[in-house]
Amino acid sequence: MKASVLLCDDEVHILRAAEFKIARAGFRVRCTHDGQEAWEAICQECPDMLITDFQMPRLNGLELIARVRENPATRELPVVVLTAKGFEVSPQELAEKLGVLAVLGKPFSPRELLRLVESIAEGLAVH
Repeated sequence: MKASVLLCDDEVHILRAAEFKIARAGFRVRCTHDGQEAWEAICQECPDMLITDFQMPRLNGLELIARVRENPATRELPVVVLTAKGFEVSPQELAEKLGVLAVLGKPFSPRELLRLVESIAEGLAVH
């Protein structure tokens, strides 16, 4: 069975486009609309990877990732960050401080996102 992916974004059209592309490739996908909802979903059933927006209400992407990294049960969860163009986020800083695997700017290519998900899933299968 393919890996499970938790998508978190407050923009419904982005969430649906990513969900459609990833689910169609056979991955199990759950969607949440803000960081707090994502954290609750992670606590209920930890996914194999998290793809999260950076700017969201209630709990932003940075706060969500910090919670994930602070919890021993989720510390190693692979994370990808989506961010709007013009919102400066240093991929190197996120990688060093929070272990983020990749940062994709919006608008992003669903095909590029799927390639990234597949690459992460292959790495999970090796371990």
